[in-house]
Amino acid sequence: MRLPIYQVDAFTDHVFGGNPAAICPLESWIPDATMQAIAAENNLSETAFFVREGEGYLIRWFTPAHEIDLAGHPTLATAYTIFRFLEPGRDRISFRTVKAGTLVVTRRGDLLSMDFPARPPKPCPTPPTLAAALGRTPAELMAARDYLAVFERAADVADLAPDFGALAKLDRMLTIATAPGEGEIDFVSRCFAPAGGINEDPVTGSAHCTLVPYWAARLSKTKLRARQISKRVGDLYCEHRGERVTIAGKAAFYMQGTIEV
Repeated sequence: MRLPIYQVDAFTDHVFGGNPAAICPLESWIPDATMQAIAAENNLSETAFFVREGEGYLIRWFTPAHEIDLAGHPTLATAYTIFRFLEPGRDRISFRTVKAGTLVVTRRGDLLSMDFPARPPKPCPTPPTLAAALGRTPAELMAARDYLAVFERAADVADLAPDFGALAKLDRMLTIATAPGEGEIDFVSRCFAPAGGINEDPVTGSAHCTLVPYWAARLSKTKLRARQISKRVGDLYCEHRGERVTIAGKAAFYMQGTIEV
């Protein structure tokens, strides 16, 4: 079986920045075990698979370890692939998902805007091992799908050197570290998901479903500039819209090829 594959760097305007995602268009679904094996072989944060449904698509995402319920950067990368290579005449795509409802991506020039569900965090008990796992005690801990560890300064987040083995034992797959930004950047973040086979995710779109409601309330503004300060760095343009959030960014094409399985 031969399958097309693309690789796109999301939330960046240049290759080797942002977060790389693999994208596999399918004519029909292949076995879950095969998709999982391809994702493990790719060894990227996520591999996206999608199949046409009418005017839209059904999309699924796999980390190297398992399928996940919502993913931002591979959705952005998939939309980029469709807009550039598969259906260049379109400027709007609807993706149906298994657990996260319908996600719409709109193209405005080189900026792709994703309409995602808001997942506002709430205060939660602090796991006794979390501070040691992160290497620093957060000023505040909240949670939605993921843990949200809030620090006082961007430098606190940048300097984190987590114990990934300890983080993998927490009861949530993803731990987000965040702090206020500087200048035109409203907030910064880093994201750790060793339980999902990703020690540090370079740029995590789905984390902003939680980050955006938190910072919108804290800063009393709805439009926010975000930067994920991993080694690759990613820039996101966000808006809080009540039960939904807009997460926008650019993308850069890296590779096109064929898988043989």
